Amino acid sequence: MKNITLTLIISVFFSHQLFADDQFYGSDADVTFANQLWAALKTNRLVGENRINVQPFQGNEPHGATQQVLNTTIFFDGRNTQVIIKANHMGDEITNKDVYTDQNKYLKAYTVMLKRELGYDPSNMNWFWVKYNPNGKILKNPSNEFIAGKFMKGKNKGCIACHQAGGGSDLQFLTKH
Repeated sequence: MKNITLTLIISVFFSHQLFADDQFYGSDADVTFANQLWAALKTNRLVGENRINVQPFQGNEPHGATQQVLNTTIFFDGRNTQVIIKANHMGDEITNKDVYTDQNKYLKAYTVMLKRELGYDPSNMNWFWVKYNPNGKILKNPSNEFIAGKFMKGKNKGCIACHQAGGGSDLQFLTKH
């Protein structure tokens, strides 16, 4: 009986370790990477109060009634890489002109896609997903998990599922390559 109990305890411990290492999003490594990414985005004036102002357009959930999107290349994590930043604005009856005139007044969040290195997540085109508040704090989902990494990978909702359904071969809605 002691051997069975010991075997069961060891099996549970090691299986937990296997699953813990396979976390798709919100891990300490994802949060660290996302915080470093925020700093790079801010240095390049892609986020923050003094970010580059781009033409807003009317959007939809989950990104907000009015959105601004910037698709560019930055030097980050030792290489040049594509990044798509979506500034999400919400408010009663806001217009594109309201947002363009004061791009910070109605800002609720930034959703960012960063093209990671080959092999990061090949089934999802190697995108890293993260959602920040206007000050750069990584937001959490209702389950209190950080929205950073391969967010909701394998689920029927969330960033990846939505972009797979409507984003074309590279999971992008607004860009052509």
